[in-house]
Amino acid sequence: MRIVGGDLRGRTLYAVRGRATRPTADRVRQSIFDRLGQRCDGLRVLDLYAGTGALAFEALSRGAAHATLVEVDAKAAQVIERNAAELGCADRCVIVRQDVERALRQLPGPYDLVFSDPPYALRAAQRTLDALAAADLVAVQGRVVLERDRREPQPVVPDGFDVDDERRYGDTVVLVVRRR
Repeated sequence: MRIVGGDLRGRTLYAVRGRATRPTADRVRQSIFDRLGQRCDGLRVLDLYAGTGALAFEALSRGAAHATLVEVDAKAAQVIERNAAELGCADRCVIVRQDVERALRQLPGPYDLVFSDPPYALRAAQRTLDALAAADLVAVQGRVVLERDRREPQPVVPDGFDVDDERRYGDTVVLVVRRR
């Protein structure tokens, strides 16, 4: 797995061994950033269910100022720390080793760009979107990128948010919503 764009393009990302995490495929990450824009200059990024941190590191590679990565699994958090150190961006990252629902009640917002790629079995798209809105964690004109299994119900977008885009990649659906 590699960074697909920006200053760190081509650099290797370490992953958790086994099937405990499901990193976002390079092709899907590239497509997400094709739609978001190739540059993320100065953005504050939140990566929920971070796994390897690939989405946050892509944003940092493309100019994001800071990334907060939330991951409850100890092995995955260690991989994120290793990736941050190897990529030379540990000073622009905060790793929160906590359950996402608890973290969302405590994080200081707002964030300009939020990624949420939970394990598909959690069926967490709706809960995550509702929690982000309730905690006021998304900046005005900020975007939320939600990945979900195609069999999971389409989340209802909270008041104050609009659907920007939705695409399907095999069993993965990527929904992008923007805060008004």
